[in-house]
Amino acid sequence: MHLGNTTPRIVRDDDLGGFPAGRMLDVMRALTAVLSLPQAEAERADALIVPSGQGEVWRITHAIRLWETRPSLRLLLIANGNPAETTYDELSLAYLRGLGLRRLDGVHVQAEPAPNTALQAGWIAAQVSDLRIRSFGLVVSPYHLLRAYLTALKALDRHGLRVPIWPAPVAISPDTRVPETGATAYDLLPGEIHRILTYADRGWISTPTELRTYLGWLWAAPMNDAALAEKSAYFWPNSQ
Repeated sequence: MHLGNTTPRIVRDDDLGGFPAGRMLDVMRALTAVLSLPQAEAERADALIVPSGQGEVWRITHAIRLWETRPSLRLLLIANGNPAETTYDELSLAYLRGLGLRRLDGVHVQAEPAPNTALQAGWIAAQVSDLRIRSFGLVVSPYHLLRAYLTALKALDRHGLRVPIWPAPVAISPDTRVPETGATAYDLLPGEIHRILTYADRGWISTPTELRTYLGWLWAAPMNDAALAEKSAYFWPNSQ
């Protein structure tokens, strides 16, 4: 599914005035629910997955630091970005080595360009299936976390998959200017909310009900390796 640039990255606060208060509360509820998940579980997951973009190298360097210091992580996946961005860098192994990557076994990079989050999420879902990933940490900037999470969850659902997704937001000041736009997280957040509400209406991301159902499943068992393996195994019918 190709979404294209259907909404601008930066919108004014009052551009959100056309959405009912209840819809805005849906976003707040969803964000609170996702942030309530234990982020430490991302470091004990089967894989780390990074949707790259906007010149935010800190997404990749954060994932690489975790990857290099936690050998229990089996896979590191980096989704490609948009070549039309002025800050786009080709995700070669040489480039990643320059960012500190040393452990190469288990690293997978999306070869084809991914101009939007939906194309990244589609690749992520395919990799979860092909590599039989049982759980993963989603490494992304905090302002983009909710939309990336909901888009990945929807893509997994379209593939008939359900595995634990743990949020792994990068610790970075919201005053930091994003290289692609020069905007801060404060500037970009209204645009993220606008996209979440718009894309939900078009069926491109998980709905509040879908998210709540998924999180109910995720919280239903103790969060330990044995429980997660058992929870995830049921989504791999051919492994039984």
